[in-house]
Amino acid sequence: MQSWQLPEYIADILPSTARQLESAKEALLGLFRVHGYELVSPPLLEYTSSLLLDIDDGLALKTVRIVDQISGRQLGVRADITPQVARIDAHLLAGNDGINRLCYAGSTVHARPDSLLSTREPLQIGAELYGYAGIEADVEIIDLMLKTLSLAHAQDVYLSLGHVGIFQALADKAALTQAQRDSLLYLMKDKDSEAVLEAMQAWDIDTIWKETFAVLPTLYGDVETVLRRAREDLPAIKGVQDALDALKAICKQFKAYKVHIDLSILRNDSYHTGLLFAAYAPGWPDALARGGRYDGLGSQFGRARPATGFSLDLRDLIHVLPQRPARQGIKVAAAVSNEAREEMNKLRHNGEVVVIDYLQDSAEALHCDRELVLKDGAWKVVPCDC
Repeated sequence: MQSWQLPEYIADILPSTARQLESAKEALLGLFRVHGYELVSPPLLEYTSSLLLDIDDGLALKTVRIVDQISGRQLGVRADITPQVARIDAHLLAGNDGINRLCYAGSTVHARPDSLLSTREPLQIGAELYGYAGIEADVEIIDLMLKTLSLAHAQDVYLSLGHVGIFQALADKAALTQAQRDSLLYLMKDKDSEAVLEAMQAWDIDTIWKETFAVLPTLYGDVETVLRRAREDLPAIKGVQDALDALKAICKQFKAYKVHIDLSILRNDSYHTGLLFAAYAPGWPDALARGGRYDGLGSQFGRARPATGFSLDLRDLIHVLPQRPARQGIKVAAAVSNEAREEMNKLRHNGEVVVIDYLQDSAEALHCDRELVLKDGAWKVVPCDC
């Protein structure tokens, strides 16, 4: 292996792409700011005792771990920023019993990529609302997610909705063990009703529950059809009915968008507790952004709070983010740079890019369209003629 080779699914970001990402990040954080979301910046490393969640084995598998050479304790490199923000709300902002609107942008690291097309170093950016359980909070977050994708120039975005509360209500009524729940969650992803039924054959539960769980993978499609079939085919228990009512209410708020419902969307992360949502677009192999409700995540850190939020990997949007050409600057010949230093500093103070030309490069190579020259005893900026 050559010394310059990087690990698989890890890549450098070169200047043109870095300009795209940084410009987009600045714009998106500005969008969050005008909606009342305050920026937080959790650390890249934490003790695994606080970084990993007892309720989410998937997060533990994603996390890269190292030994702290100062304390000897195990550290984890964050794979998801949401649990860190939940810790901040629960612990560092515990003095506020009202709503906290928080946002963030930072790198995460995954032990393995989520897919063959994914990076192991996502640039996660997102917004989260803590302290309000009403559906209005979910509407606010979904609206912000869609505005985020619009600002990032994603086209023809459509919204997919689900609700983990339906699965959990059915699992509670059927008295499933945690191992059985985990097995079903895994099988639901492939929407294979036969595989779900086959897996449950050896379980000591009533046939009605086996048939009910086999129906879930088939409940996806347009809003009206799925909601009607769900009310007809699923038991009329409170948790199920409440979730269906919530989905119907959310759909009413986003009539301007194409919306579909998928009741088998249940996620690999185990901390979501209710509404789930994702944004897709034609030509993209996976969701552009995801979110949902995770009430009680803060209980891992001593303060359970209603919470909802969304996030995305900004690197996934590189192909649609606007190109940001290098800003054109002013070149200065190296031979006169000492004499021109005061004038160069003035120009830089005023926001101009000033580049010293050591190798007599072309203006194009230096990304300059002007040059600083001494003319009639004074320093002047003139168009480049080279």
